Amino acid sequence: MARPINPPVHPGEILREEFLIPLGMSAGALAKRLNVPRTRIERLVSETTAMTPDTALRLGKFFATSPEFWMNLQTAFDLTAQSQAMKEEIAAIEQMRAA
Repeated sequence: MARPINPPVHPGEILREEFLIPLGMSAGALAKRLNVPRTRIERLVSETTAMTPDTALRLGKFFATSPEFWMNLQTAFDLTAQSQAMKEEIAAIEQMRAA
């Protein structure tokens, strides 16, 4: 029996819940510190836009994390969301077997 897939976690949710809220920092304040448009961070934390390499580099520097941390969150989100959307189509693909 296949285990259920957890809902995908958007990198904006992690940024909002694990970084901004505990720090008492607004999206606008973070955007100013990162030297990016306020709307970029607002859209990210509202989960309406994806993490970009540019933003990942800036967040990595600011929060002393790695850009890979932020990009891996986006990749995990994308793969989980896509696997849920394509569940039946992927299940229909026959796996290659050794001769």
